[in-house]
Amino acid sequence: MALFVHKYGGTSVGSVERIKHVADNIIAARARGEDIVVVVSAMSGETNRLVALAKETQESPDPRELDVILSTGEQVTIGLLAMALKQKGCPAVSYTGLQVPIVTDEAHTKARIMDIGTERMRQDLDQGKVVVVAGFQGVTASNDITTLGRGGSDTTAVALAAALKADECLIYTDVDGVYTTDPRVEPKAQRLDRITFEEMLEMASLGSKVLQIRSVEFAGKYNVPLRVLSSFKGGGGTLISYEEENMEKPVISGIAFNRDEAKLTILGVPDRPGVASKILGPIAGANIEVDMIVQNVSQDSTTDFTFTVNRSDYPKALAILTETCRELGAREASGDDAIVKVSIVGVGMRSHAGIAAQMFETLAREGINILMISTSEIKISVVLKEKYLELAVRSLHEAFGLAGSGDHLG
Repeated sequence: MALFVHKYGGTSVGSVERIKHVADNIIAARARGEDIVVVVSAMSGETNRLVALAKETQESPDPRELDVILSTGEQVTIGLLAMALKQKGCPAVSYTGLQVPIVTDEAHTKARIMDIGTERMRQDLDQGKVVVVAGFQGVTASNDITTLGRGGSDTTAVALAAALKADECLIYTDVDGVYTTDPRVEPKAQRLDRITFEEMLEMASLGSKVLQIRSVEFAGKYNVPLRVLSSFKGGGGTLISYEEENMEKPVISGIAFNRDEAKLTILGVPDRPGVASKILGPIAGANIEVDMIVQNVSQDSTTDFTFTVNRSDYPKALAILTETCRELGAREASGDDAIVKVSIVGVGMRSHAGIAAQMFETLAREGINILMISTSEIKISVVLKEKYLELAVRSLHEAFGLAGSGDHLG
């Protein structure tokens, strides 16, 4: 029998009624002759409630004890789902991460999976049972409970699919697939029938919230086909897999954007070796991640240096840069937290010239000024004033024909 791993997020299991709906979905899959392993998140809002309780008790919750608390959210869901399946006459068994076991390192609240025991699950599957596993959690070699951090349930599902050599990993969520861009910004956005791991990684890293980066990385590493589907309506969703030789490649598959951006600039820095590390070293030392970087050298032997950070880090980063400006004898430090990053993504860029020019011409026609540019083999990102976000996304979506019909569109 074909083996599928299903994953259901917090909104999909947000009530007993929805859990019963999930049970019906699983039973329908069983009727098609499929073996099923199910990974579930905590019910929507439950993890936030548990975190709030922990902070109410201890100002900075102890990571080990916090993991003990957070793991209970998924434990409730697996028990309820197994009960719902049994009530409907479907044999099922639930397991926590410890019971599987899903062995992780000891980095509490952000653990990484090291190994998965499959023997117990395979025995259950052989006996015709649906195996229900708690997402987001694992156990150390010394039997301490751990959690996997943001997006941990997606990662659990992909890891189980890899360990069990499943035919496919189905991620059920509140959207019915991956779209050419956010339909809330561009109503003409189309659902993609398929997208490559590379493209999905870029989309996830550039602001698309459909899948967490870690789960896509894991799937790509172990070649686990991923499919994103809706828990609430039918359809084939979007398949994420390796590029096939005979697959028609659209030039651009999608447009991603990120509102959580801020730009910092230091002007008139003496241009000498090591200046970049002197600027970015203190930023990194404050655990602030830097995204895009642009450096311009002037004729007067000074350099202007601009970089972007997450908007939440902007006040701290600007304070650090202001101090660095004084220490280096630079002219001025400034910033702007009303910017966004807009990116076009597509493996088809590899074989098509002129994509950047078309992007820049499209934005110029709309009177949109580009503040920064960054490129890779399959993506081009630009930083713009925040007020131009929707206009930029819509005009690029139209310019690259993403609203039209094609083999890659649903």
